[in-house]
Amino acid sequence: MISNKLFKTLVTVTCLLLSFALVFGSLGSKVNAAVQDKTWEEIKKRGVLKVGLSADYAPLEFESHKNGKREYVGIDIDIAKKIAKDNGLKLEIVNMNFDSLLGALKTGKIDMIISGMTPTPERKKEVDFSDSYLKSGQTMVVKKTNIDKYKSLKDFANKRIGAQKQTTQEELAKNEIENADIQSMTRLPEVIMALKSGKTDGAIIEGPVAEAYLQQNPELGFAKVKFSEPDKDTCIALPKESPIFLDKLNTSIKDIKDKGLITKYKESAAQAMEDDGSFFTKYSSFFITGIKNTILISIIGVVLGAVFGAILALMKLSSFKPLKWLATVYIEFIRGTPLLVQVFLVFFGTTAALGLDISAMICGMIAMVINCAAYIAEIIRAGINAVDKGQTEAARSLGLGYGQTMKTIILPQAIKNILPALGNEFVTVIKESSIVSVIGVSEIMFNAQVVQGASFDPFTPLLVAAILYFILTFVLSRVMYFFEGRMKVSD
Repeated sequence: MISNKLFKTLVTVTCLLLSFALVFGSLGSKVNAAVQDKTWEEIKKRGVLKVGLSADYAPLEFESHKNGKREYVGIDIDIAKKIAKDNGLKLEIVNMNFDSLLGALKTGKIDMIISGMTPTPERKKEVDFSDSYLKSGQTMVVKKTNIDKYKSLKDFANKRIGAQKQTTQEELAKNEIENADIQSMTRLPEVIMALKSGKTDGAIIEGPVAEAYLQQNPELGFAKVKFSEPDKDTCIALPKESPIFLDKLNTSIKDIKDKGLITKYKESAAQAMEDDGSFFTKYSSFFITGIKNTILISIIGVVLGAVFGAILALMKLSSFKPLKWLATVYIEFIRGTPLLVQVFLVFFGTTAALGLDISAMICGMIAMVINCAAYIAEIIRAGINAVDKGQTEAARSLGLGYGQTMKTIILPQAIKNILPALGNEFVTVIKESSIVSVIGVSEIMFNAQVVQGASFDPFTPLLVAAILYFILTFVLSRVMYFFEGRMKVSD
């Protein structure tokens, strides 16, 4: 029998040991959590820091073209360069729409976001934020002729208010303006253009950015109103559970503050914004790059789409039901979903689901091929069905197999019948290739948006883009008419 005193002693010792184990165990797990940082390990292994941003937000980030050189500039860009230099890394800028950045960060397409982003409770649930590197207030921009009309936020009640989608400015419009008709737009130049054209009555824009746009748009001015919320912090967003990476970012930010480098970065951005030539002299290279990439994406989409489309068409015409069902499901699904959704599924899915780090350009091409294959499959199937059945019967009676019949008799006639439809598909692909701009593919529309941000001119770049698309589609239509005429001669 164990005495009560001995029993109590054993129980006390056991409790103490368990307490120590729990305490040290929790400390150990915290140490491990601090040591384990997959994001930072991947960055160091790669030797490249991938920074996501939306380069239409001068003076924070935008593209400049000086002395024949095209480069990203701005306050955020200089900060990103310092972070990369402090840690012995190469810097890679990934430019895309602002509302795509968080998705790109969470799927591993980028390592961090530095794009004038303000921490909000909703964002903090998804990502972590660095210390603040800049504070800025929010302003209401209106036409100068209406400045005296709006003296307080109450005067904007029931008015149309423009703001960039998924931003602090959008939240302010919801929270501080009664019954505001909020016009949320993907990019800031669109917000400016809506205001200038009278589509909105006011636009909420971050102070320094608004000043940059007002310098180039003299017909706009600041409404004499103030928001109740104080100046917002501007921080860097990074993946959760990245303690080492977060510490590295905060170390660089502290050094920037201690040395007063933000002032230097602002001066550098102001110099880059100075006008040093005509519109076409400065930005023609942007559109040339866009034309090259648009043509490349369209050719890849149609050529590979035709190859896979022919396979899908034959599968759908097959008497083997599993192949027929598979082709039917694919075609109906692709034709029944928007191309924009398909682009995002390929771009984010290749990383999140497959773990593949594929460039935006390749992802855009893959999405176009997937989309084109479904539509071209139906075009080819219709062309095959249009060939007289007697042709097949005659070929089979001569002893030709199914493959030989298709190759030498049916498909040549079908291609001749579907050439106009294929030409129309090519024209459509050239225009629809603009959708891949949302993931940062540098085609015509993407470069037009870049020029909008760099030139502070929301209209002219769009007009140039429209003319370029028209030239491409018109020339292609003439070429297709030429081939159709040649084939008619052969009749």
